[in-house]
Amino acid sequence: MVAVNIDLKNAFEVLCDAALEASKALLVIVENGFEKSFKVGDDPVTTGDLTVNTILQDRLFEAFPEIGWLSEETRDSPERLTKDFVWIVDPIDGTREFVESIPEYAISVALVKYGEPVIGLILNPLKDELYTAIKGMGAYLNGEPIKVAEQLDEQPILLASRSETKRGEWEQFTESAKVIPTGSIAYKLAVVAAGKADGTFSLGPKNEWDIAAGHLIVEEAGGKVSDQYGQGFKYNQEKTLVNSIVGTSSVALERIFSLIKNSRN
Repeated sequence: MVAVNIDLKNAFEVLCDAALEASKALLVIVENGFEKSFKVGDDPVTTGDLTVNTILQDRLFEAFPEIGWLSEETRDSPERLTKDFVWIVDPIDGTREFVESIPEYAISVALVKYGEPVIGLILNPLKDELYTAIKGMGAYLNGEPIKVAEQLDEQPILLASRSETKRGEWEQFTESAKVIPTGSIAYKLAVVAAGKADGTFSLGPKNEWDIAAGHLIVEEAGGKVSDQYGQGFKYNQEKTLVNSIVGTSSVALERIFSLIKNSRN
């Protein structure tokens, strides 16, 4: 198999253009209304998800037909497992928030090379927040450099899943931390990268498309990302589920992992 060489800066520019086009289309759908159905159980999918997925896939395939594709809204193909580079896409991470008009959902796209993220993009259309990173070049919000929080208060600020909060899964952390319910794990990771919170975690399974872009953006902002046992991630796996996700600032790492460990006792 011939090795593929991708110009990351070019790929980044194409991705940004495609994501902004998708975001504009999504805002039109928000204004005009959309249809909703359910994939499994109470997991919603909307015409917004499908429209964003189509725009991204069309634009990125047109520019880079040699790059593989893994998306929440596309039937998976084992062909991606043979590719050096793969786009990992969640057209709308936080569809429940999208349906409920809560401005905490995001378009999330990563480009991975040999299983490691090298480009990350998270775009919150309603807040007009574009979080980006290229490996080794830092993290940015709307073109301005961002860094994770460099100081830690007595109570760390933790961003929690809204659904997990409703199920009572965060009650055990409320005495030791300031817990803020927030939609979309991708968006939560981006907010941590921007230094607006000390960390976020979800101790249940997540898919690669939920976390790949945020993983790179947090690390390029100086933070740390792993599963709840401190193990790293390799992407574009046959089974796309990971056991958990933890994203923190470096100064909050020890405190947050202590909270997680105590929750298992």
